[in-house]
Amino acid sequence: MSSKGKASKFVSAAALVAALVPGVSLALPKEGAEAPNARVEDADGRALQMSSLKGKPILIVYEDKDSAAQNQPLKDDLSKLAQGDKYKQQIALAAVADVSGYDWWPAKGFVKDAIREESKKQKTTIYCDWDGSFGKAYGIRKGVSNVILVGKDGRVLFAGSGALGTADRKKLIELLGAQVEG
Repeated sequence: MSSKGKASKFVSAAALVAALVPGVSLALPKEGAEAPNARVEDADGRALQMSSLKGKPILIVYEDKDSAAQNQPLKDDLSKLAQGDKYKQQIALAAVADVSGYDWWPAKGFVKDAIREESKKQKTTIYCDWDGSFGKAYGIRKGVSNVILVGKDGRVLFAGSGALGTADRKKLIELLGAQVEG
């Protein structure tokens, strides 16, 4: 069999696995695609539906405890932007923690306490993806930092997984600036 035929069979098999196995996703949403209307909740059970934020740019940072430091340079850049009220008021930040492995008693209570403390420390609400449904809706890669920017119109402007390089961080900051400045 030719290498082209083998590659085609691999792609078909991967698509079949993604269709049949719950939780398997091949990719984050494509730039220009309509953002999924997923739901998360904070540590106190208050829900956040992504559609409720339409009209504002939404910056989604989805991580687990092991990937939280992966995009620290981006978070440092964002902290500089947030020093002015303009960005804080005009951008909806959805910091989402993948806590799907802790959706059982008594672990869930301990995790809620830790999320509350981290939210206070970071001065922003950290939302919880308890059942993994938010991650599935957005095609999130587990075990790595995922960053998605949704424009005011509800379309994905940027989606990246893993440690973002300098060029991707710059692109994301420019896209944020364009959304804020109009």
